[in-house]
Amino acid sequence: MPAQPLPDHDVKAPDFDLILAGGGLANALIAWRLIQRRPEIKICIIEQGERLGGNHTWSFHTGDIAKAALDDLQPFLIASWPRQAVRFPAHTRVFDAGYHSMSSDRLHDILAPLLGDRLKFGARIVAMEPDRVVLADQSALTARCVIDGRGPDAHMPLALGFQKFMGVEIETAQPHGETVPVIMDATVPQLDGYRFVYTLPFSPTRMLIEDTYYSDGPSLDEGVLRARIMAYAAEKGWRVKTVVREETGVLPIVLAGDMDAFWQYGERAVARSGLRAALFHPTTGYSLPDALAFADRIAALDDFSASNVRALVETQSRTLWSDRAFFRLINRMMFIAAKPPERVFILERFYRLPAAVIERFFAARLTLADRALIISFMAAKPPVSFPKAISVMGQQSAWTFTAKAKRDAS
Repeated sequence: MPAQPLPDHDVKAPDFDLILAGGGLANALIAWRLIQRRPEIKICIIEQGERLGGNHTWSFHTGDIAKAALDDLQPFLIASWPRQAVRFPAHTRVFDAGYHSMSSDRLHDILAPLLGDRLKFGARIVAMEPDRVVLADQSALTARCVIDGRGPDAHMPLALGFQKFMGVEIETAQPHGETVPVIMDATVPQLDGYRFVYTLPFSPTRMLIEDTYYSDGPSLDEGVLRARIMAYAAEKGWRVKTVVREETGVLPIVLAGDMDAFWQYGERAVARSGLRAALFHPTTGYSLPDALAFADRIAALDDFSASNVRALVETQSRTLWSDRAFFRLINRMMFIAAKPPERVFILERFYRLPAAVIERFFAARLTLADRALIISFMAAKPPVSFPKAISVMGQQSAWTFTAKAKRDAS
């Protein structure tokens, strides 16, 4: 929403060095790194809900972050596996590549006691400036800098597809028999775009099952998805003893955008973090590696002024936007050059690439040779031919293109 004017306030020493607006993953990791490395920095997290991190499971590949960072994250991890698998109608493949998951519950349980009274729950922010926030009760808090990490704004100037999902964590009556995460099971009926089921076996009898869609729209019917998840479990022979928890999410998949407009939108001088700063993998939607990298950069700062932090995050966001243009091209190939029911064939073809290329894709560290190989694999034949691939290359900055334009391009 546009910036709202705040009443004048007296000049005095700020209440904090850093106010973190929102207690999601990105801001929670910033707080954690500062507690670890810069305990002298006075911080405060303001969270509208009652827990840090909401209700989420975050996962990442071993190659997505440095080994030292993986070692640091160990207390937050609820499971790690040495391999991962994908399943498609035409082939199944197991990769000897590590995969890891952390939960919002574990994040909250570790970090909340460390923050103590520097964590304010049930507090809704109604106005914000680079150095001050006003809460719903009209109280104001000041800081050298405010970082807005309250998640993506639906009105930001980005052309998006969506990765939406519902996850149900179950306890099975007997061992389910799965030993590695299946990050894509696309043998299921293809509905609402590209559909796959994602499973994380946390123990011999506990598993998270997510029904996931790469769709043109963000709408999500929990009742329908819950029924599909239970039907999937029944088909696999997993008798559900207990439903432990549920989660839902809608992640942005960026097709194109205008970074100048993006950084002029909203509270223009306020620093941002996480999805609100476009710090996430454009194709997978994974955000933990970027959030951790940004937290490290914040913890290394000498100058916590609002202008310096804002410049830091904007520079990082623009740099990654430029570096990751190829991923937005891949997204346009999926969402524009291919019709929704055909997206499964693009992903199926992608997962025939060499394992090292796939790992570098997830880590967003592709070489030029990798990019050429990916394009040749994905656009070698229908549903995405080279002419169709070329047709979406020029839409890089045209974030205003409409749904009709997307249909015409396909």
